[in-house]
Amino acid sequence: MITQTLIKQGAYYDSVTLMQVAQAIVELEGIEDAAVVMGTPANKGILENANLLTAEARDASADDLVVAVRGNTEDHVGHAIAQVEQELQSSRAPQEADATAPRPKTVAAAVDQQPDSNIAIVSVAGRYAAGVARDALKGGLHVFLFSDNVSVEDEVALKQFGRERGLLVMGPDAGTAIVNGIALGFANSVLTTPPAPGGVGIVAASGTGLQAVTSSLAKQAIGITQAVGTGGRDLSLEVGGIMMIEALKALQADPYTRTLLLVSKPPSTEVATEVLAQLQESEKLAVVCFLGGKRATIEASGAIAATTLEEAALIAAEVVRDGDPRRVLKSLKKRDRQLQAQAETLKAGLSKKQRYFRGLFSGGTFCYEAQLILGKMLGRKQIMSNAPLDKVNELRDANQSEGHTAVDLGEDEFTVGRLHPMLDPTLRNRRIIQEAHDPETAVIYLDIVLGYGVHPDPAGAAVDTIREAQTYLDSKGRRVVFMAHVCGTSTDPQNAIAQEAKLRKAGVLVMPSNAAAMRLAGYILRPA
Repeated sequence: MITQTLIKQGAYYDSVTLMQVAQAIVELEGIEDAAVVMGTPANKGILENANLLTAEARDASADDLVVAVRGNTEDHVGHAIAQVEQELQSSRAPQEADATAPRPKTVAAAVDQQPDSNIAIVSVAGRYAAGVARDALKGGLHVFLFSDNVSVEDEVALKQFGRERGLLVMGPDAGTAIVNGIALGFANSVLTTPPAPGGVGIVAASGTGLQAVTSSLAKQAIGITQAVGTGGRDLSLEVGGIMMIEALKALQADPYTRTLLLVSKPPSTEVATEVLAQLQESEKLAVVCFLGGKRATIEASGAIAATTLEEAALIAAEVVRDGDPRRVLKSLKKRDRQLQAQAETLKAGLSKKQRYFRGLFSGGTFCYEAQLILGKMLGRKQIMSNAPLDKVNELRDANQSEGHTAVDLGEDEFTVGRLHPMLDPTLRNRRIIQEAHDPETAVIYLDIVLGYGVHPDPAGAAVDTIREAQTYLDSKGRRVVFMAHVCGTSTDPQNAIAQEAKLRKAGVLVMPSNAAAMRLAGYILRPA
């Protein structure tokens, strides 16, 4: 096999283009593997694990584009690299414009074409995003800021600017929102009030957390009014919960919203106090899921505390139906007893050497929730991650698991110059094979996130790799418990029911929620 590298210094291309180019050259005759990525440290680690890291690639800077190709002969590899050059050049060729509607190049020009618009979706490279978002706010538009790699200073300035004008700034790194029934980002197809019964208004500093609760409510035939995603840093001390508080005020004034649901990782103490104080400004009942937060603090505000995303959605549905939230806790305890029995059967198929959990997450909040649950069951100090609960549990190398590992593949280190794993499964598929080759791996877990704008068949994109891993394991006389949770609905473009069926057919254990999967994994792996 021949491996060659092309370095394009200071060349920036959007991640969609890079994914399309990489996929095209992998399919060429005589090419075994290829990657087209920016030269970040994380991407170099990925190249190394794929045996694509050459000396030239190792010396590349984070601003350089790295093209690495491995093939049968020099001719095959040379042809592939020439094809990359051609594809990249074509991607920047001017496109023929529609004479009746020229493509706008600024927010102001877009508003001129669409004067009734009231929200701007900003998805540009992080270093340009704040400027574009500010232009939108100046034009009187709410902002859904999808871009990541925006500084916290810019975030605070934008949100203060938006608050002064009565405008929402959702983000940065906002993955999901549903506004007036319109899905933004990676949102799912859910029920809305009106016309559906329910009336749950949601504010979440978490994209996949928002997806989890809205999808769960839809499965329970409960409609939402609005689902506002604030961006993951909103409840930090630096940002101060500006947008969660502003969104809460709007939902408290909304006549269709009967119940409030808040979702986040734990806020700073000062910010939590302000957010919970705002809840008391109306008589609307609230369910609060601050993952890892203090139950007593939440309940002191008059809200109902939920410890997992699953629990939060189930309690919210119970409240809407004027039921007793304690029924939810009783039902989940009964389910946990069933999981314990199931774990004993699964554990019997593993060797004593197989001791570790390997979670490959596309959702950051799912990764966080997993660490909380497994930490309680297996020991908090035992769970390693590139996005850890505690700094001492940070992986030395995000590309290499250590013991029990929950890796967030959507972290910025993996998405610079690369599509988010909800869109491009390549990185996770590589990691599935890597984890299957580790003789100490017992459980491999995937969160399969559906919705608009994500991969059209995320389960299908994983099952071929899972089967490849299973074939390898069979050759070694080992089994691994493959486990997954599908976050989505049957009316999503990917159809949650069909996605679950594909996984089951491939021998994957499909769980009803991320929390249920973590409890089962914990029961399998905790010491006797």
